[in-house]
Amino acid sequence: QFKLFSAQFVHTNDGQKVEVIDVGRLNNDAGPDFFNAKLKIDGIVWAGNIEIHVKSSDWTRHNHHLDTNYDSVILHVVNEIDTEIRRTNGELIPQMKLDIPPYILENYTELLAQKKWIPCEDKLSAVPVFVMNSWKNRLLIERLESKVEAIETLLTVSQNHWEEAFYVSLAQSFGFSTNGQAFWHLAKSLPLSILGKHKDNLFQIEALLFGQAGLLEKNGEENEDNYFQKLKKEYEFLKSKYGLTPIEGAQWKLLRLRPDNFPHIRIAQFAMLIHKSSKLFSKIIKTTNIAELRTHFVYQVSDYWQNHYLFGKKSPFSTKKIGKNSVDILIINTVIPFLFVFFKKKGEDIEKVLSFLEEIPAEKNTIIQKWDSLGFKSKNAFDTQAFIQLKKQYCDLKKCLQCPIGHQVLALKTN
Repeated sequence: QFKLFSAQFVHTNDGQKVEVIDVGRLNNDAGPDFFNAKLKIDGIVWAGNIEIHVKSSDWTRHNHHLDTNYDSVILHVVNEIDTEIRRTNGELIPQMKLDIPPYILENYTELLAQKKWIPCEDKLSAVPVFVMNSWKNRLLIERLESKVEAIETLLTVSQNHWEEAFYVSLAQSFGFSTNGQAFWHLAKSLPLSILGKHKDNLFQIEALLFGQAGLLEKNGEENEDNYFQKLKKEYEFLKSKYGLTPIEGAQWKLLRLRPDNFPHIRIAQFAMLIHKSSKLFSKIIKTTNIAELRTHFVYQVSDYWQNHYLFGKKSPFSTKKIGKNSVDILIINTVIPFLFVFFKKKGEDIEKVLSFLEEIPAEKNTIIQKWDSLGFKSKNAFDTQAFIQLKKQYCDLKKCLQCPIGHQVLALKTN
C-alpha cells in the first residue's frame, strides 16, 4: 500500500520484470486485497486486482480458485511461492515474491516491542516536519468522521430534527467527562419540545431539569430549603402533566469535582441556556466567527444558584458563568462535529468548521502536554484534536503500518 519495497528488484516467479504503476485501492471488504491496480509485466500494461498471501498455497486453501470474484486478479503477491495458482477457467496467474527488507522488519519488530508512551518516541526527530503537518489534516477529518455515526443516530431517532439532536448532544457535553452519561440520559428523558413550551419561564425549566435528573427526590436537609420545595412541587405538577419518568439521581457524581463543576451548577447553566436561546442550532449555523459563537453559551445562573452549589447549602456569591475554556470544550465536542455533519449533508464547504478550530486555543490535557514535550507544539484546537486522534487511534493501538510517521520510521536504515 505504501510502496515500502525496492521496486527495481521486483520480478514474477518466472523472471518477468514487474513495474508497479499504481498499487490500486486497498480493499477492506470481501474480494481481492487491492482493486484497480495498474502494472507493467514484461513490457505489457495490465489493469486489474491484486491478491496478497503469505504462501501461494493459501490461494487454494481459501478457495479462490473456485471464486469468480478472483478471476480479475492480475498478480499474486506472496512471501513464499510454493505452488502454481489458477483462475476458475484454469489460466495461470503470475506470482511475485515480495521480500521485506531486513531493516524494515527490524524496525517494525522494535516498534511492536516498545513500551514507551508512543512506539516511535525515540525516532521522532528523524521525521520531517511536513510529514506531520500533512498528516494532521487527515487526522482531524478522521476525528470528525468518527463522531458522525453518533450524530446520525440522534438525527434518525429525532426524525431529522436538528435542534432536538443537537440538544441531546449538547447536554452530554455539559456533563463533561464525569457526568456526560447522566446528562445524556437526562436529555433523552426530557424532549426539547416539552422544554420549549416553558422556555419563557426559567423556574419551570429548572423544575423540569432538576426533577428529571432525579435531584428533587432527596429527603435530607434539602427539605428545609424553600426553593427546593417550590421546585419539587412544580415538578410534580409537570411530571404528571407530561407523563414523565425521572432518571436515577444516583447517576450524578460529585466526588473529586470542583464546586463549579457540580452537576447542580451545570444543570442550572443548561437551564439558563435553554431559557435564553431559541432555535440555537439554527443560530449557530449562521455564526461567522468564534467570538460570536462563544456568546451563545455564556450566561449566568439564576439568582438562587449564585449563592448555592447544592440545594440547602449557602455559599459566597458568584454568577457562575460557564468559563471560556469550558465553552471551548463544548464547541469542540458538540458544535464543531454537528456543523461538520450539517455542511457535509448540504454539500457545502467544511472550511468554516476547520477555521473555527484554528481560532480556538490549544486544549490543555495530559496528551497534549506529552506531545509538547516531544517537540510537537500545538498552536490551536485544530492541532490538539489531530494529536488526540493520533495518540488514541494509532499510537495506543500500535497501528504504525497505517501511520505516515510509522512509514518514515520503518524506512529508517540503521548503520
